[in-house]
Amino acid sequence: MDTDTALDFVATHHHAVLATRRRDGGTQLSPITVALNEQRHVVISTRETAVKTANLRREPRATLCVLQDAFFGGFVQLEGEATVHSLPEAMPGLVAYYRAAAGEHPDWAEYEESMAHERRVLIEIVVDRVGPNVSG
Repeated sequence: MDTDTALDFVATHHHAVLATRRRDGGTQLSPITVALNEQRHVVISTRETAVKTANLRREPRATLCVLQDAFFGGFVQLEGEATVHSLPEAMPGLVAYYRAAAGEHPDWAEYEESMAHERRVLIEIVVDRVGPNVSG
């Protein structure tokens, strides 16, 4: 599988599991919603206080398994370098993320207020490795 094919899958499938590294070297897994930004980087919304945020600030490498809504069937694994964008700079990216993953929000002012109240961040992953490349 090539990167463009994997990212095309992400553009239409938004359920994923994110893997980050804990301080002790173990793996921390989080079910998340993913989307693509205009640069075709994978983006995720989470909280400033989330464990995954701390993990990625310490070790900015992320692995994702993006699944079909039906769970069984096609999937892609993506890996890459992650950057955590905090508010207020993250707000335009959070709005674009919502649009890509869920469509138009009924009240954008309410959405932005909620993002600020929840101390949301935008995680941006530049994908440099994809799969699966073999099947068993």
